[in-house]
Amino acid sequence: MARLPIIAGNWKMYKTRGEAAELAKTLVSAAGAVSNVEVVLCPTYTSLETVAQAIGGSRIKLGAQNCHFEEQGAFTGEISVPMLKEIGCAYVIIGHSERRQYYAETDENINKKALALYKHGLTPIICVGETLAQRQANKTAEVVTAQLRGCLSGLPADKAAASVIAYEPVWAIGTGVVATKEQAQEAHAIIRALVAEMFSKDVADKIRIQYGGSVKPDNVSELMAEPDIDGALVGGASLKADSFTAIVKF
Repeated sequence: MARLPIIAGNWKMYKTRGEAAELAKTLVSAAGAVSNVEVVLCPTYTSLETVAQAIGGSRIKLGAQNCHFEEQGAFTGEISVPMLKEIGCAYVIIGHSERRQYYAETDENINKKALALYKHGLTPIICVGETLAQRQANKTAEVVTAQLRGCLSGLPADKAAASVIAYEPVWAIGTGVVATKEQAQEAHAIIRALVAEMFSKDVADKIRIQYGGSVKPDNVSELMAEPDIDGALVGGASLKADSFTAIVKF
């Protein structure tokens, strides 16, 4: 079945509010009317409202880079799903490899975030992926399967179908090394087969699976041509209007 491709820009810890506004306005001019691809911008927390205003009236959606699973509480430095919803977010990245690596996030924790997001009508972009050591040990399927089972546990079938999965081989993030289209497709096929096993073939046919890991204008087209790759989670190349626009218009 046809799935609307989704290209999300993860700005990580870059861009002041002024810089974010400038980039967002440029992207609205260049890609704000694109209808055959869903475009999502994920700036820092401090720039969310700024970017929300800049993309208002365009087809570009707003996303955040993380959230807490509790609605409120004594969690210094965290941000809740209702706060993100109020500011205009439609998507939230959860389980990014950098969150797993530097902040010890677990699949159980990510699963709680996914459930919290759906409770409030937001869509998670759930990240999974293996390290270089795990790939060299031929454990890609084992690692991705375990992560995905944990992250999707307890989700109703309709919510799982509406989720976005981002396969991001850790060894290709910010390194300039990109998985070959065959490597990416193989991992995406494993993910789709697992979703079919956990839920149904219908859910697997509907769920969108992004590739993330040094995506650039010169490799996005061949990646997107693969049958199970439905989009990209873009890091460095999303920080420049020309490169991100080229990816969106692949």
